[in-house]
Amino acid sequence: MFENMSEQEARQAILDMTAEYCDTFHNQKKPFEEGDRIPYASRVYDHSEMVNLVDSALEFWLTSGRYTDKFEADLAKYLGVRYCSLVNSGSSANLIAFMTLTSPLLGDRQVKRGDEIITVAAGFPTTVTPAIQYGAVPVFVDVTIPQYNIDVTKLEEALSEKTKAVMIAHTLGNPFDLKAVKAFCEKHNLWLVEDNCDALGRRYTIDGETKLTGTIGDIGTSSFYPPHHMTMGEGGAVYTSNPLLNKIIRSFRDWGRDCACPSGRDNLCGHRFDRQYGELPLGYDHKYVYSHFGYNVKATDLQAAIGCAQLEKFPSFVERRKANFARLKAGLLDCQDKVILPEACPDSDPSWFGFLITCKDGVDRNQVVQYVENKGVQTRMLFAGNLTKHPCFDEMRKTKEGYRIVGDLAVTDRIMKDTFWVGVYPGMTDEMIDYMAKTIKEALQTA
Repeated sequence: MFENMSEQEARQAILDMTAEYCDTFHNQKKPFEEGDRIPYASRVYDHSEMVNLVDSALEFWLTSGRYTDKFEADLAKYLGVRYCSLVNSGSSANLIAFMTLTSPLLGDRQVKRGDEIITVAAGFPTTVTPAIQYGAVPVFVDVTIPQYNIDVTKLEEALSEKTKAVMIAHTLGNPFDLKAVKAFCEKHNLWLVEDNCDALGRRYTIDGETKLTGTIGDIGTSSFYPPHHMTMGEGGAVYTSNPLLNKIIRSFRDWGRDCACPSGRDNLCGHRFDRQYGELPLGYDHKYVYSHFGYNVKATDLQAAIGCAQLEKFPSFVERRKANFARLKAGLLDCQDKVILPEACPDSDPSWFGFLITCKDGVDRNQVVQYVENKGVQTRMLFAGNLTKHPCFDEMRKTKEGYRIVGDLAVTDRIMKDTFWVGVYPGMTDEMIDYMAKTIKEALQTA
């Protein structure tokens, strides 16, 4: 087939066929019919993602390469930050973000074992897991309904002489009260890490200045797992505008190396063999000097190639999520005698990951959920509900060590008992949104 072609011509032929294959055999969706399964999330893509993937595969570089460089640069530009580091998952992004705060390079602001991190229990565990595994102490603060974010009135109560940081997520795309949280962090010289995995592309305004979420704190994180705002299969990112934090992020991501050279490149600093590090011999190869106990959590160029195509579509994804949320909320407004509908945080412009519903007294959530699931509408709980109630906390609950709770987490417990959510991902049509509203209404009439 390729006898009379150059390598570039052969490559282009493969890519053209890939596009045709995708257009022919993928995304061949039949019109929605009531009762069809409506997942809470799904991939939205076309042939450009598949072409990029095959293009990267033909290079066979496999590890991070040109597509990684492009994605990091493009995402940083979109966010308006100086630095972006691609990693293999949102969980790894949170791991690297937290571990960055443990670096001795931060001096008096270094997070050490026994130091406290203010967070919430109503969320996804990997926002909290790195702190626990390191030996820091999560301090759990209650949340509010109908915003499902941290109750900022409890922040001062949560503060102690051991507090070093606040690390919390924007719940299902609804930004938390960044104005209050950032002011609290600045007042007490605390780090602020925004888990932005559910909220990429959303804006928040403080004193007339509007920024994207994930860029207002010291470090932001994202996930590109398929249900999220955009996808590359597995994947995540850590971003900041602080050069020192970026240096540490890169080190922890890349085995803990002191060297900043990317894979396949040497001696960018020009001092590979002429410096002293630790107690190593003078001139020890800088490529293998380790300043942190790090990891290898880089993404592959195959993943980055998909991400580059997704990022071009991303603004339209955000707008579709907003439209789907608005349509579903309008369809459920007359149900507020039985459920509490979600509300955006003041001064924010959310990009909703999902639509949260809290059942009022007398309405059985399990009954509602089972009804809509039986009608083909997929539901989810608000992740952990109350993380401290899970088996992973069994030993910590017994010893009453390793974490601290401010108050009684009464609202968190209510969410655990009474709240569920459905999706609003950009692949949903108006017909699907309307059917979800209809089905939820029917469920509430029988609950």
